[in-house]
Amino acid sequence: MRRREFITLLGGAAAAAWPLAARAQQPATPVIGLLGSGSAEAYAQLVGAFRRGLNESGFFEGQNVTLEYRWAQDQYDRLPALAAELISRQVAVLFAINDPSAKVVKALTATIPVLFISSDPVKLGLVASLNRPGSNITGVSILSATLEAKRLEFLLELVPKAETVAVLVNPNNPPAEGQLTDAQAAARTLRRQIQVLRASSEREIDLAFSALVQSRVGALLVGSDPFFNQRYEKFVLLAARNAIPAAYAWREFPAAGGLMSYGTSRSDAYRLVGIYAGRILKGDKPADLPVQQSVRVELVINLKTAKALGLTVPLTLLGRADEVIE
Repeated sequence: MRRREFITLLGGAAAAAWPLAARAQQPATPVIGLLGSGSAEAYAQLVGAFRRGLNESGFFEGQNVTLEYRWAQDQYDRLPALAAELISRQVAVLFAINDPSAKVVKALTATIPVLFISSDPVKLGLVASLNRPGSNITGVSILSATLEAKRLEFLLELVPKAETVAVLVNPNNPPAEGQLTDAQAAARTLRRQIQVLRASSEREIDLAFSALVQSRVGALLVGSDPFFNQRYEKFVLLAARNAIPAAYAWREFPAAGGLMSYGTSRSDAYRLVGIYAGRILKGDKPADLPVQQSVRVELVINLKTAKALGLTVPLTLLGRADEVIE
């Protein structure tokens, strides 16, 4: 073999071997773990909003990032084991999608970057402050429990003769007591009585509505809760069956036939978390990312349901509504 041919052969072999070596040196596709207390079906649209935020940051599931999910199916006692599974996978980012999940993850890792969506992350002990999270955890704070007073005010504009309003909360959800405190304070200001009801299972929801019918309360305020949110169709059905005017936190309820909702745009909040996830994958540290506040709120009124309940919606309230369903 002549010298020129030998050099050419060596060059070709090196060129063929280089891609294999380069691929071996390239980092593996980063994995984002998502932990939720509910089900994949219930959170499908919100996870879609999270993906949109990731896309805005240049990350696409199945291309340059992998998403791995764990769902507790409303069994909160499963959350620690599911969180431990994701931590053992050494995920690049762990997204706790609601308060129960965030509390568990906070207690299990101080090293993996954690993102959350929370109603009150400071009060729940997730971060030291909104501006300076100061650890491996940050995320988005949504206006939820802090809107109870305004939600009650809107409900009473629709049902001005309601002297007693029932407030239904889930005792297993950390922010529940704060929701009750805010609702009770607002009721005192508005000179109304509050009847407190608690439910953390399907059966207890049924029992709560039976108690409502027996006590003949004028209206119902449903607390913001992951367990309740997944059962919006059940709430709407029970409220309609028993002719109970009810106010909720999220637009899914009036969209399904509920009377009204007033709360944060959850889709916007999940999109913001997706953007933060992208920034962390690019090298930002959670401690340097202040907790964002999702302040976009929506008042949604279902006119058809109001008419079915014999309620007249004041023009002043219609004028403030972000969406009117007819």
